[in-house]
Amino acid sequence: MRILLVEDDAQLAKALHQSLRAEGFIANQVCTAKDAQLSVQTKQCEMIILDLGLPDMDGLVLLKNIRKTSPAIPVLILTARDTIDDRIKGLDQGADDYLCKPFDVNELIARLRVIERRLGTASTSIITIKNVSLDVAAHKLTVDEHEIDLSRKEFMLIRILVEQAGRIQSREQLESKLYEWGEEVASNAVEVHIHHLRKKLPKDFIKTIRGVGYSVSKGG
Repeated sequence: MRILLVEDDAQLAKALHQSLRAEGFIANQVCTAKDAQLSVQTKQCEMIILDLGLPDMDGLVLLKNIRKTSPAIPVLILTARDTIDDRIKGLDQGADDYLCKPFDVNELIARLRVIERRLGTASTSIITIKNVSLDVAAHKLTVDEHEIDLSRKEFMLIRILVEQAGRIQSREQLESKLYEWGEEVASNAVEVHIHHLRKKLPKDFIKTIRGVGYSVSKGG
């Protein structure tokens, strides 16, 4: 899941970026409404964490603008504005969730997972397809109840495929969800990760749809 973090507090943004990355999210950060709008217009994100106190535009105005062009993209407001009226106003403007500062990062991650599940095909943090089970919260993959050792990118990749079970993911889609802006990506990076994953998973668990991409069937 590629998240756009719209936050002008550099120290908080850095800490949040590290926490999101540790949880398997791809996070790119901008500090102005102008850059946020550009990212949304160029479809460089699938979810937004939005601070309201931005230097060039009020966050609620930005949210209103985003909703005009991208009504479906999930937006979680993360702000110091903590009155009931503020929360109602944010939700009425189209936010999917509202979390006040100071906040617990574990609560933020849990709320993001709820939004992520709503976007995908999974309904819980533990997804089981035949003898393969993925625990998103614990970052654990098991096959026949035996835990499988995965690299960070391998876990992120199998998570995308399992959470989107029944849907085909193209190489370009997978690259966009696995790598951050400016991160160097080898032309065969996805294929290499798929190759390594297949060695650790049951035969034909990950299917190749020639010329289109990869998928995991809902029934395994």
